[in-house]
Amino acid sequence: MRPADLSLLRVPGVPTVSPDGATAVVAVSRLDLDTDEYRGQLWTVPTDGSAPARPLTHGHLDSAPVFSPDGRWLAYLSAEPKGRPQLHVLPVDGGTARRLTDHHLGAGTPVWSPDSRRLAYTARVPEQGRYGTDEDVSPGAEPPRLITTLTYRADGVGFTNDRRSHVFVVDLPADTAETADERPTPFQVTGGDVDDTDVTWRPDGAELAFVSARHEGADLDRVTDVYVVRPDGSGLRRVTDSRSACAHPAYDPDDATGSTLYLSAIPDLGPLGRDFVGRNTTLAQVSADGGPVVPLLDPEEHDRGDETPATVVAGGAAFVGVQRRGAVELLRVPLDGGEPEALVEGPYTVRGVAVGGGVVVATVAHDRSAGELIAITPGRRRLITGFGAPLQETGRLHRMRETTATAPDGYPVHGWVTTPPGPGPHPVLLTVHGGPFSQYGWTLFDETQAYVEAGYAVLMCNPRGSSGYGQAHGRVIKEHMGELDADDVLAFLDAALADPGLDDTRVGLMGGSYGGFMTTLLLGRTDRFVAGISERGFNDPVSFVGSSDIGFFFPDEYVGTDPGRVAAQSPMASAHRITTPTMVIHSEEDWRCPLEQGTRLYVELKRRGVPTELLLFPGEGHELSRSGRPKHRQARLEHVLRWWGRWLPTPQNSSAMGALPAGSVGGSAGPDPAEPLTVRATRVV
Repeated sequence: MRPADLSLLRVPGVPTVSPDGATAVVAVSRLDLDTDEYRGQLWTVPTDGSAPARPLTHGHLDSAPVFSPDGRWLAYLSAEPKGRPQLHVLPVDGGTARRLTDHHLGAGTPVWSPDSRRLAYTARVPEQGRYGTDEDVSPGAEPPRLITTLTYRADGVGFTNDRRSHVFVVDLPADTAETADERPTPFQVTGGDVDDTDVTWRPDGAELAFVSARHEGADLDRVTDVYVVRPDGSGLRRVTDSRSACAHPAYDPDDATGSTLYLSAIPDLGPLGRDFVGRNTTLAQVSADGGPVVPLLDPEEHDRGDETPATVVAGGAAFVGVQRRGAVELLRVPLDGGEPEALVEGPYTVRGVAVGGGVVVATVAHDRSAGELIAITPGRRRLITGFGAPLQETGRLHRMRETTATAPDGYPVHGWVTTPPGPGPHPVLLTVHGGPFSQYGWTLFDETQAYVEAGYAVLMCNPRGSSGYGQAHGRVIKEHMGELDADDVLAFLDAALADPGLDDTRVGLMGGSYGGFMTTLLLGRTDRFVAGISERGFNDPVSFVGSSDIGFFFPDEYVGTDPGRVAAQSPMASAHRITTPTMVIHSEEDWRCPLEQGTRLYVELKRRGVPTELLLFPGEGHELSRSGRPKHRQARLEHVLRWWGRWLPTPQNSSAMGALPAGSVGGSAGPDPAEPLTVRATRVV
């Protein structure tokens, strides 16, 4: 894969299935490098595989499709060029889509009422005079913001205390409406100086459940609760009263009384409500009348990892993706307490799931595709899309090889090696993921593919502190960052370098966020690496406290509060020892790991004459490499390859080939585009 091949990526979102189970619809997004925009269409495909997927809409950026319970309508979000997503409905039997909302900052994912006549959603409500609500008031002319809370901004969003998210309900247009301009007026159900998210309907349509943090002390903890309210805004009450982090409540549609809510939750955040380090988010339930959050899966072992913006409940079971050793498996969890059943397991990442008419449709990624749809019926699993074909057909994708190393204390370190074609020895790039409570795994990772195509062997592992291996694995680095996790990373490197096909004298190190932390830290401890790239790094826990959107709680929980211990875990505390050439990459509007975390490292290196560069991206936040502007994502890959071409040149990638190499001309033969996506399923013991 070359940087320009980003335009060939096709990324399907969370699917929806018609009530009769016959049809699946999914939004597929792509990067348009020519216009520097993301584009998205809805695609429809029969779940029996009788016909290929075909485009259903042709909007600029269409997303989040949901079938109505009666099967007559498809609700979705659509954004015009440079516009915000707005709620639309499309008649399933044919006709023109109709726009329902005109929110200044856009609308959120639609949720159908049981009678298919109303839609609930959340939307941010800006203060009048801010965010362009008054065309005569420019951003620089807005009145000052008075901040009195710790939680007042979020990376990728900006300030939140003057544009709170609230629940809305909008009626479907009347069947007798004569023009598309007849637009119902949405009703704002909730309000207040709080954010409300994850709305859902009770099966009888009489109440809505949603998630909020309205309790006393909410500004100091990470607790979120489930609330219910009538669609007219009356009867607001709190359902959960705990130390849990709750999300995605849902009712069993077959339980007309709505007696139980099912949700994703970290069941216990400790006495202060903020002990989140290494805590798994698992499937749980709570009585709709109020009560404790009760896990349905073992929170020590099961951590939800899919992207479905709801808890999917159908046919007496909940369907949830669970992280496991670099995969995200799909489990069917009976609500009556029966044993969970694995519907998808093995080297795959389940990104989304929907159920209709007894058919389960999942969006499943693997190392050759960013996602395909699989239809699952009793006794059969069918691959029904081929969105990954354009990229596969280039022959520039490379297979991952799973391996396990042993840390100095005997602990197993799980990871992957991806190598270019040919005998080598290949120069090596050791990459470290962010989080740290996240995982590398079985999905198409554009960065790895670009580096391998340029002639590098890429090493990825999930050291202690990562998710997918149980809470003990994730929590062991609490107040001990850079200890066992650093041992694991280096042990994985040493084990991989035993392969004569890898060049143990030519090794580079790179990572972003927590990976930037680990890169900066290790470069201050050893000179074994030829060069490094520290990106959007968590470099100084002390300054992070007052500069990051999560700074008021994240460092305290991860590195503690003892000054001596904090310094021992701080990469900046040992940055004066770095002599390795190091590129620093950062985004100018990164509020998660703020810009000063990168610029201070750059200045430290530059003042001492260490070869270094600072690559800054205007207008971008922490998620640049995953969701930044298309041309910025391409430029980032090109600059990374330029850096490695200087310090670790390969025949495919060297400074002699030009300022911004595009990768190899040949590449491997790649996978057979017709290769089926086989899915194994067994019982979970």
